[in-house]
Amino acid sequence: MCTWLREHKPVARIRTFTGDPAWLVCTHELATRVLQDDAFSMSALAEPGGRLQYAPLFPASNRSSVKDMVGAGLRETVMQALSPHAVKEATGAFRRKAEELLDELTAEGPPVDVRARFTQPYTASVMSTVLGLTEDHGRLLMDGFDISIMTVPRSFEGAEANLAKCLARTRARLIAPDAVDAPGLLGALARSRAENGTTPELDEEITLMINNLFVAGGLSTAAFLLLSLLQLATHRDQARWLRAHPEAMEPAVEELLRYSLAIGDGLPRIAVRDTELGGQAVSKGDLVLVLVEGANYDPAVFQDPQELDLTRNAKEHLTFGAGRHYCSATYLARTHASVALSAVLDRMPDLRLAIPPEEINWRTGWIKRTPERLPVLW
Repeated sequence: MCTWLREHKPVARIRTFTGDPAWLVCTHELATRVLQDDAFSMSALAEPGGRLQYAPLFPASNRSSVKDMVGAGLRETVMQALSPHAVKEATGAFRRKAEELLDELTAEGPPVDVRARFTQPYTASVMSTVLGLTEDHGRLLMDGFDISIMTVPRSFEGAEANLAKCLARTRARLIAPDAVDAPGLLGALARSRAENGTTPELDEEITLMINNLFVAGGLSTAAFLLLSLLQLATHRDQARWLRAHPEAMEPAVEELLRYSLAIGDGLPRIAVRDTELGGQAVSKGDLVLVLVEGANYDPAVFQDPQELDLTRNAKEHLTFGAGRHYCSATYLARTHASVALSAVLDRMPDLRLAIPPEEINWRTGWIKRTPERLPVLW
């Protein structure tokens, strides 16, 4: 479908889950333009009455990004917690958690479901470490993804209850007397709050931000890691090569980021003025969706894009977006995957699927494209 769209309708008129019209962009050139051109806005998505990709399962105010925290004086604190230096300091903890989980799996013996037993708990632990949450808190937030990140035409009661529960847990931890002693981002924010004073509104903003960061980071990294394990389990010659060449993990992760089909939806933007895109007249207020999979498989940029090649230089992929809203936690995402994949290749040298590939049950109605379960042997 992406191949056909690139050739015949690189900017296609579509209709979203909510019934709103939108433009779907699927070439690398046009996708990059939308993500970098100030004619297309991400912040405008929160404006009332705008066109939607699917029903929001949280208030528009909950869409604030790290960049929106400048007014509260928190951006520097957040960026320090997500910086390469901070992530490098936490890498040992990431590896210990990966080894702990693999100890349990190898002691039990195959087959095991690596989604439930490895990628989910490992990701929850990584995000909890960086954000300064307990592992129990991280698991609660991770479990909430099953409700909060659905792609549906209408909201529903359970989504509101789930959001309220997650926010209440995070706010209670933020205002606890010992929060100033917590590690990671939460501790830094609690100390800033104690030193500079706070208001109920600021506490709400901080709570929302911590939850947003956990969702944005945990959701994407868990889905990507699971699909990476699927690719290594089904491209076993390349997995063996990577195990023999651990120094090649960095470019291998870039290729897996390109090749992965985890995103599942389009990156949304709103046109803030009348413009032209790929020969189509785009009006102010139009919803534009960037199909990252289309861009990442564009043969104009990547030779033989349907082939997984762990030696490829794939740094032009758009999995992390581009422009002003390029993902601010890319180093964390890459480190999260590199540590886990290295540990799995070391401990499970003959990783392979425990079921035929065609029997994998893929999750539907969700913002990410992932298997419900991924049973493996090794």
